[in-house]
Amino acid sequence: MISYILRRLLAIVPVLFTVAVMVFLMLRLTPGDPAAIIAGDNATTQQIIDIRTKLGLEQPILQQFFIWLGNIVRGDLGESFFFRKTVWELISDRLEPTFSLALLTMIIAVVVAIPLGVLAAYKQGTWIDRIVMGFSVIGFSVPVFVIGYLMIYVFAIKLGWFPVQGYQRFANGIGGFLQSLILPAFTLSVIYIALIARMTRTSVLEVLNEDYIRTARAKGQTEIKVLFQHALKNAAVPIATVVGIGVALLIGGVVVTESVYSIPGLGRLTVDAVLARDFPVIQAIILAFSLVYVLINLLVDLSYTIFDPRIRY
Repeated sequence: MISYILRRLLAIVPVLFTVAVMVFLMLRLTPGDPAAIIAGDNATTQQIIDIRTKLGLEQPILQQFFIWLGNIVRGDLGESFFFRKTVWELISDRLEPTFSLALLTMIIAVVVAIPLGVLAAYKQGTWIDRIVMGFSVIGFSVPVFVIGYLMIYVFAIKLGWFPVQGYQRFANGIGGFLQSLILPAFTLSVIYIALIARMTRTSVLEVLNEDYIRTARAKGQTEIKVLFQHALKNAAVPIATVVGIGVALLIGGVVVTESVYSIPGLGRLTVDAVLARDFPVIQAIILAFSLVYVLINLLVDLSYTIFDPRIRY
């Protein structure tokens, strides 16, 4: 097990290097000049050239890449072109809103979706099954920003239960913190509830006709115990895989949701950095998201051994 974990951790290096090369090239080869954005509309050509020289953008691309890569290896993510702060400061300042939103979203999704999926499998073919599957289709079909604006209109503007936009930090009070996050988290969780509920239903259906399920029922165990202790446990591996994949979708969803609700997180920072062609910030955020995604997938792979003891690494 330890050797497997070490191999997976070492495999992170080429993955991140590939991501770094692709992101760097995409940013440098796409149209748009950060120096022109920083200089403004009334800047002269010489002023733009001076800014480009100051930012190191006049150097050959290969030289820029190795300078940036060397700084990354030393833990220096650089300085933002636009915000005039170090990238570390920007990311650490925006980390709490994004992490809180992502965590609350996944908690809501797992707590709601898994019982719904089990119930839909148990009631296969009934109106309950059709409602859950119908919700799954709607959850996949409707974009996150549409759900967000609908929730704002109903729960914030009409009912006044939650603030329309904004974010309150945890240190300023847990009540306001949760109130500012509940609506965005429910908005973002809709697609994950749809995804996880559908996968849970399919996985539980596959095991409900197994011999050990009939044996458990023959022993007189309750249906709740049969469903959640025997069926769900044996169907957990594909469900855990889907939850891990959902993290990748979560990164894209966070960008949209933070923009809709004006939450000052990493997603909103990414949008601002892209609009300003702020290369160091974009590169650092994408690398950070890639690292988190790879680590979560490693944790998902390790969780297989808990759900199915036959799996060994």
